[in-house]
Amino acid sequence: MTGFLFELSFYLAAPVWLLMIFAPRWHWTERIAASPLTVVPILAVYLALALPVFPELWAAVSSPDLDRFRELTALANGAAAVWAQVIAWDLLVGQWMYREARLRGISPLLMGPLLVLTILLSPFGVLVFLALRATRRKPTPATPTPTPDPA
Repeated sequence: MTGFLFELSFYLAAPVWLLMIFAPRWHWTERIAASPLTVVPILAVYLALALPVFPELWAAVSSPDLDRFRELTALANGAAAVWAQVIAWDLLVGQWMYREARLRGISPLLMGPLLVLTILLSPFGVLVFLALRATRRKPTPATPTPTPDPA
């Protein structure tokens, strides 16, 4: 069951990633990417994996220690729970990147490969995106031009 839940966490995130990469201009992609609720099913998987190893999980996070973390990830449920957590947070970061790119007019042709990099190695993808984002100014709302008074 743990192996199934481990794989399920990725498959629950994959449709959102696929939309952002392959259908970035579709109106439903924007609506879906705007919702933080996309991670709720993944977090349900996380809970199913984490609850059976909660004492080990709590020990690893309440008093961070490399050996305790190693003990947690040596357990199948522990490693799979950490994986589900990573998948959920990576998806949230990817959604933020997608929306920021749209706001700043960054080409989907550039963002597609960058989102793939973020799926695989999110810290690298985020750093590249932050560098790219720094080169793009946030668009400001257009100031309406005053209309002449007809009188």
